[in-house]
Amino acid sequence: MIRFARIAGAAGAGLALMSGASLAQGAPPEARPGQCFARVTIPEVAETYTEERIIAPARTEVRDVPARYEMVDMQVLVKEPTTAQVVVHGVYRTFTETVEVTPARVEPVVVPAAWQTYAERVMVRPAYVTWKPGTNLYGRTAGATAVSAGGGGDLLCRVEVPAQYAQVQRRRVVTPESVVARTIPAVTRKVTRQELVTPARVEERAVPAVYQTVKDRRLVTPATTETVTIPEVRRTERLRRIVSPARTEWREVLCGTNASRAKLAEVQRALNARGFQTAADGVFGPGTLRSMEAFQRANNLAVGYLTMETVTALGVQPN
Repeated sequence: MIRFARIAGAAGAGLALMSGASLAQGAPPEARPGQCFARVTIPEVAETYTEERIIAPARTEVRDVPARYEMVDMQVLVKEPTTAQVVVHGVYRTFTETVEVTPARVEPVVVPAAWQTYAERVMVRPAYVTWKPGTNLYGRTAGATAVSAGGGGDLLCRVEVPAQYAQVQRRRVVTPESVVARTIPAVTRKVTRQELVTPARVEERAVPAVYQTVKDRRLVTPATTETVTIPEVRRTERLRRIVSPARTEWREVLCGTNASRAKLAEVQRALNARGFQTAADGVFGPGTLRSMEAFQRANNLAVGYLTMETVTALGVQPN
């Protein structure tokens, strides 16, 4: 499993690491402060191509061409023509007529009276004038200079109480009851009848001969020989060749030294936006590693480390 290198030591410890394994495998390129590099394996680049190969060369051979026959229809007499007496049925005409069942008549009909419901305003109690206790007496009170006092028995007001009304529902005749004459139409029905047009008769008719169709085999082309050229047989094969072999080289990366937790969360959000799901918590765990490697393989990038190429491909600014 590929893990982030978390460099948290002093500058001397970093120089010791560089002078050890890193320099033993070739030093990284010139870099400015804040840049980090890791040895990344660049996978080989291969291409597929097609190539045609001859499986069997062209050749000629003599073949027998069999005779060709065809089946033809032949008419064979089965029964001689005769005559027969045939009964021709009578011809009838069907027609429909209207028959009266009940004649039309006139009878009286009672039309009920029409009523209307309406509302009428009726006085329940007439208006009257009475005395009522007053409230909030304005003026001086004993021993004070206040201008208002509560209601009491010393304050009466003459008040007119309005009349009280109520709505009463009443009915009145709009149209009185009457008698009218109603015409009841006649009742009819349809009756279907048949009428003889042509009576039945006996006719003598000719019965034609009866033939049967049978199949007969007839020679169309006699048997021969022919020379046939059989073309060569080719097969198209898909082959693979390496355009660029696998190699290991120094690439600039983000690591615990030059990447904050917020920057890692930004990378994780960019992976999610491109369909490579991972938690956007700023922690580079196994899930983020799998999503990053899947994105790198899908975009032909170096796989295994969070390189600046990967960061730029995700649309994230390194700093």
